[in-house]
Amino acid sequence: MRRSATAICSCLLTSLPGFAQASLSTLPVPPQRPTLEEVRKTMGIPSQGDLRGQQDAVGFASRPEQMAKVWEQSALPPTPEAFGSMPAPGVAGLICPHDDYLYAGRVYRQLLPLVKAKTIVLAGVFHKYRRFGAKNALVFDSYRAWRSPDGEIKVSSLREDLLARIPAADVIRDAAMQDSEHSVEAIAYWLKHQDPQVEIVPILVPSASFERFQELAAHLGKALAESLKVRGWALGPEVAIVISSDGIHYGEDFKYTPYGSGGVTAYTAAIEQDRQLLKGPLAGPLAPAKAQAFYTAVVNPQDPDQYRMPWCGRFSIPFGLLLLEETARNLGRPTPVGYPVAFGTSISFPQLPVRDLGLGATAEANLYHFVSYPGVAFAPGGK
Repeated sequence: MRRSATAICSCLLTSLPGFAQASLSTLPVPPQRPTLEEVRKTMGIPSQGDLRGQQDAVGFASRPEQMAKVWEQSALPPTPEAFGSMPAPGVAGLICPHDDYLYAGRVYRQLLPLVKAKTIVLAGVFHKYRRFGAKNALVFDSYRAWRSPDGEIKVSSLREDLLARIPAADVIRDAAMQDSEHSVEAIAYWLKHQDPQVEIVPILVPSASFERFQELAAHLGKALAESLKVRGWALGPEVAIVISSDGIHYGEDFKYTPYGSGGVTAYTAAIEQDRQLLKGPLAGPLAPAKAQAFYTAVVNPQDPDQYRMPWCGRFSIPFGLLLLEETARNLGRPTPVGYPVAFGTSISFPQLPVRDLGLGATAEANLYHFVSYPGVAFAPGGK
C-alpha cells in the first residue's frame, strides 16, 4: 500500500508497450520510460555511485533509532493471526509483506527472525514494470551495497556467480528499475537489523506467463544449487529465499470490490478469501501445481497483466515458490514445506506508535481501503 492507488499496484496504470525476453541492449525502450535521473528525484534518499539509496523514507525506517523502535514495538501484542505450528528457525524461505512498518510491522517481526541464513535471495515485486516495459526476465542490480538505517547491506558475490550461470535472455540489469522499487528494501532493513552481517541478492520479478516463470526458475534454481554446492552451503542454514508480497488490496480506488464498496461484510469476505490461499496453495510441500494454482487465482493466465485478485506478489510468489522447489531438487534435498504462520491487515492491529520519530503511512487504511499481509515460512524438506 503506497501513496496512491496507482502507485500501489502497477496493474492499475494504463498499459504501456511491453517487450520480449532479452537483455536490455536489445529491448525497445517504451515511450515515457523513466530515466535514472527522474527515478532518483522520487527517492527519499537517492542512490549515489555504487551505493543503492532508499526509495521510501516515509513508510520505512531511515535512521537507526527509527528501526530500533519499530523492532521493539512490533514484538508487543497483539500478535498476528496464526494457522498452526511454527517451523524451527533456519527456514529455507519466506513470503513476507513489504507495506509501511506501522501497519505491517507485527507480521515482519513474526516472520523474519525465522531466517538464520547470512545470504538472502530476495524476490521482490516490481510494481512499476509497465512503465519500464519489463517482462519475461528477472531484474538485477549492479550495486556494491544498499544503504539501510543500520548501515550498508552488502550485495553478495553470489549475484555475479548466478548471472554467469543463467542465460542472458533471463536477465535485465537496470539501476532505474531497482531504484524505483520499495519492495526489496522494506524487507532488507529488517534482515540487516537482526543480523549486521547479512548479504543480499536483490531480484525484481515483472510480468510473465506461468510457463516462462517455470523456465526462469529452472535456470536460476539450477544455477543457485550449483553455486551452493561449490561453496559447501545449504538451503536454510546458509542461504534463504525471501519472497516479497502484500496480499489483497481492497477498495474502489484499487478497482476491486467484489463484496461491495467496503464495510465489515466486505472486509470479512475478502480476508477469508486470502486465508484460503494461505491454507491452500501456499501451505504444505511445494509443488509446481500449487504455484500454478496460486498464479491462476490472482491473475488471468491468458493475460497476466490482468488481475483476478489484486495481490501485488502475483508474479514474485509463483516465481519464488518454483525457485525454492527447483533449488531444493537440484541440491538433492527434500521438498520444502510451507507453514502459514502470520496474517494481518492494515486495520487488524493498532498502528505501531512510531510517528513521534518521523515514520508515517503512505496511504490511508480503513474498511473501504485495506491491504492484507500474508506470512508463510518454508521449512527445509524433511524437517
